[in-house]
Amino acid sequence: MEFHHVSVLLWECIENLNIKPDGIYVDGTMGGGGHSLEIAKKLTTGRLIAIDQDLNAHKAAKERLKEHLDKITFVHDNFGNIGSVLDSLGIEKIDGMLMDIGVSSHQLDEAERGFSYQHDAPLDMRMDATRPFSAYEVVNEYDEDELNQVIFSYGEERWARRIAQFIVNERQDKPIETTGELVEVIKKAVPKGARKDGPHPAKRTFQAIRIEVNGELDVLQRAIDDVAQRLNEDGRLCIITFHSLEDRIVKEAFRKQENPCVCPPQFPVCVCAKQRTGKVITRKPIIPSDEELEVNPRSRSAKLRVLEGVKK
Repeated sequence: MEFHHVSVLLWECIENLNIKPDGIYVDGTMGGGGHSLEIAKKLTTGRLIAIDQDLNAHKAAKERLKEHLDKITFVHDNFGNIGSVLDSLGIEKIDGMLMDIGVSSHQLDEAERGFSYQHDAPLDMRMDATRPFSAYEVVNEYDEDELNQVIFSYGEERWARRIAQFIVNERQDKPIETTGELVEVIKKAVPKGARKDGPHPAKRTFQAIRIEVNGELDVLQRAIDDVAQRLNEDGRLCIITFHSLEDRIVKEAFRKQENPCVCPPQFPVCVCAKQRTGKVITRKPIIPSDEELEVNPRSRSAKLRVLEGVKK
């Protein structure tokens, strides 16, 4: 299937990265290469490190970026490993990094990947298909309490306990093997009245399982901490999120980079001596324009937050 991914908040990201022609930049979630292409166009002697854990993305992006390959280093990895990636390339500091968090349009549309509740497919949801742990293991091997914790914490699903109970009961007869089977279980678990309004009843549970399979929130926190240490003064970290859980993590992580003091509030002055590693540029997140929403409805929940490097 052709790799299709619409770059969200494209020009807002490019503007906020403040790209220097000789700078070193990282696209931590390269996808189909839309953001990477616009970054590469602005580089002369600079370098773009393009990271993605999806091998399909690499194939598509290399074709899209073929006129700029001399400026780009492609890395098959997770952006959460940004520290070791930069170390392996002998890079100490960077001038900017972009992260577009969550599942891509291509991954949703490629039914066999099992990300979408709209298609019947094997339970998978792995962003990196070379890893062994998939949605099948979460759905069929986690106990009720573990399932409840995942669905409630990562999906913010009010019916998490019922859904967990129904999943455990259903799999007593045979394993739940496909997304279609899981959707049917979720529909049985969510009361009819609650299914009338709001999003698809499986949306939050699928989101939660995907986050669990790919360790997305732990990866995000780790990456922010590592990138903040690596940013040159005036370098920019731009992060796009698509749901409130991710956005809260980014907002809080950015705040801690700007104000890392851990002294008790009653202390008259700071004695912990923790130095700030960044300055928050976006007090409120940047959201898609009406024009973008019309072209790409999937961007409706996107939020962009920006952190700037400070002198260390």
